[in-house]
Amino acid sequence: MEQRADDAVIYQTGAELRAACRSGSFSAPTTGHAPGCVQANMVILPSAHAEDFRQFCANNAAPCPLLEATSPGVFEAKALAPGSDLRKDLPKYHVWRDGVMVEERTDITNLWQEDFQAFLLGCSFTWEDMLALANHPPRHILEKKNVSMFDTSIKLNGAGCFQGNMVVSMRPYQPDAIQAVTDITKAYPAAHGRPVHVGDPAAIGIADCTKPDYGDAVAVHEGELPVFWACGVTPQNALRNAKLPIVITHAPGYMFVADISNDDLKSWEVPGKWSARPADECDGS
Repeated sequence: MEQRADDAVIYQTGAELRAACRSGSFSAPTTGHAPGCVQANMVILPSAHAEDFRQFCANNAAPCPLLEATSPGVFEAKALAPGSDLRKDLPKYHVWRDGVMVEERTDITNLWQEDFQAFLLGCSFTWEDMLALANHPPRHILEKKNVSMFDTSIKLNGAGCFQGNMVVSMRPYQPDAIQAVTDITKAYPAAHGRPVHVGDPAAIGIADCTKPDYGDAVAVHEGELPVFWACGVTPQNALRNAKLPIVITHAPGYMFVADISNDDLKSWEVPGKWSARPADECDGS
C-alpha cells in the first residue's frame, strides 16, 4: 500500500486491494490500483443459464473475453487469485432482478446460492498502466475519475436469452498517438485488445461523448479523437434483455483485481472469435 501526496491510498497488489474490499475499507473504482495485476469484470448467475452465457462470451470475445468460470457453488477464482472470495472481494456489486439493476452492495454473501456460477472477463484496466508507462496515460486516470463508457449500436452475436449491443470504453488521444496505443492494447486480446472504433461517435450510435452511460465524463482536448475499446460492461446490456430472476455483476469500474500479471494475459487463451473492424482500418472521420 502506498500513500500519495494528496493522501489517496494506492494498493500495490491484488491481494492488498481484495483484503481492503473484504474488510470494508475500500469501495472506490479500481483503476490505478495494483499496477501490473489483471483486473476483471464479473457476472454471477444461476447454473441453468451458464452454458448459454459461456457461448455468448465465445461469440463476442472482444467485449467478453472469458478468463475464468467457476463450478456451481464455488466462489473462489482459483486460476486468477487462489484464496479469493468473489462474494466480498470486489469494491462494489450490482444486483439485478428480472433485468433491472435494483441494488448496490459491497458484500453479497447473504445472496449467494449453491447453483451460482461466476464468470470473470478481461478488462481494459489491465493495460492502462502500460499506456501510462509509454507516456500515454488515460485521461480518466489523470483526472482521478472512472472511465467513460457508452452504449452503442454495434450488434452482438447472441446466445440463448443473451442478446444486445456492445458497450465501449472511451479514452481521447491526439491522432499521432493512436497507432502507439493500438499497438500496446492489441497485445492483450484477453483484455479487449485493440480499439474497435476511432473518431466519429455517431457512427457507432453515441450521441455525445460528454455524456457517458456509465462512469464519468472526461475532458476531450482540441485536436483529440475519441478512441473506443470493447468494454466488459457489455454483458450487463444482455442481462437486461435476458430478464433472469437474479444476476449479480461488478459495478462498472469497480473490478475484481487478480494476482496474475498483465504479461500472463498475453498468452491467455480466449475462446471464440469476434470480428470488429480493427482500429488501424478506421479512418478517424
